[in-house]
Parts: sequence; C-alpha cells; structure tokens
Amino acid sequence: MRVRLTQEQIEFFDENGFLLLRDFAKAQLCDAIKAKAKEHIAAMQEPVETEQQYLRFHSKEPTLRRLRQVYDRDKVFATWMREKKIRPVLKQLLGHTPVLTLAHHNSIMTKMPTETSRTEWHQDMRYWDFQTDELISVWLALDSETLDNGVLEFIPGSHKMSFAPEQFDEKIRFREDLPQNRELIAKKVHYELNKGDVVLFHCKTLHAAGKNSTFEPKISFVYTVRAMGNKPLKNTRSAKYKEIILE
Repeated sequence: MRVRLTQEQIEFFDENGFLLLRDFAKAQLCDAIKAKAKEHIAAMQEPVETEQQYLRFHSKEPTLRRLRQVYDRDKVFATWMREKKIRPVLKQLLGHTPVLTLAHHNSIMTKMPTETSRTEWHQDMRYWDFQTDELISVWLALDSETLDNGVLEFIPGSHKMSFAPEQFDEKIRFREDLPQNRELIAKKVHYELNKGDVVLFHCKTLHAAGKNSTFEPKISFVYTVRAMGNKPLKNTRSAKYKEIILE
C-alpha cells in the first residue's frame, strides 16, 4: 500500500525542512538490512569511509564510518531504496517524480561505540552539484536511535535561511564559535527513533549527530532522491553515477 502525506505534514516539511514517518518500514526488512550490513562491516568490504579518512589522520586500526555505494552491494539494500510505498510521499514533497541518485549518501551509516566522532553541523548540499536544491534524503532507523548513540539533530527552518560564507569553516561545517550560529543551534530538535522509523530531510537543512556513548554500534541507512527536473551538473561527482527513476 502506498502512502500519501496530509496537507499538515507537507506544510510541516516545507516550514521545518524535515519530517518524521513513524513505523514506516517493516521490522523484518530492517532486520534483514542490518544483518547484511553487519556482514559487510565485519569484512570492511569496500568501498567504505573510515573515521581516519573523514578526520584526515592515520591509524593502524581504522574505524568504519560508512559503507558506500550500497545499492549494488546486495538485493536487500536495493529493495529498500526502490520501495514503492514511499514514492508518492517523495513526489508530494519534491513536486516532481523522484529520481534515486547513487552519487551521494547511498550508504549504511555507522557510529561505533566510543570510537566514532561527532558529526558536526552541516548542510548536505555543500558538496553536491545539481541545478537546484530540490533533493531530499531518506534516513531509516534500523534500531533505536537516541542522543546517547548519536541520533540526528536538526535546526528547524535552516533550509530556507541564507548564510554568509564566514559562518562556515574551511570544511564547510557550520561554525559553533560564532554567536549568531550558536543562537540557531540552540533551537535544535531531534526525534528518538525506533526500528522502522524514517526521517526525511531537505539537502539544505542543517543537521548534526553526537558520538555513540553506548556499548552497541548504531547502524542506519540513508539515500537521497532528486526531483526529476533537477539535473546533476556535468563533469561533477554528482553526475558520475547511475540513477533510477522512481515512478
């Protein structure tokens, strides 16, 4: 059964830049995704991103941060990314047919116990190259996500705000040392997530996530869709990978 958003939900997303869909994915699918992800994590199966690569330091024992390019790794990952139930929702929010872009996100995200860094405040659009900002990310919780293990936090309405270049650092992270930025960060919100919950968020919504202070890894799934008419720019990373139209 396909789902459609209420007008209230559409307006909430438009105003805040994110939307929670409780109990959206079946527990059986979540368990299958997590089991397969754990196999690839244990094997450090390439392509991956490690904490050392992300923070740009060297270590003999790399810590996994994400499994990249998961769509082509296993059928169970592609099954979720091609889920028909969510397509009308994405079309409502984008105003166009959604297109699955495999150049960005398309990842199993991890936060390992005590070893994973904090994800600083940022906008995903900072390193993407498309004609417009009509992109939405789909975050699936494969188990419980809380402040203790690094749940996503958002700044409501930040997708509609204009920022000066100096409000970001050299890595295009939102600077927390500036008073005007701290005022915005103080308005942050989050949802505690359960298995099967989905959070949709706009590519310009400022978001962050803390460290995992528990004893269990946090494993999540994220992919991104663009509006049909929002083409990737030629000769950029955004245009280098195949895409799937989700009609």
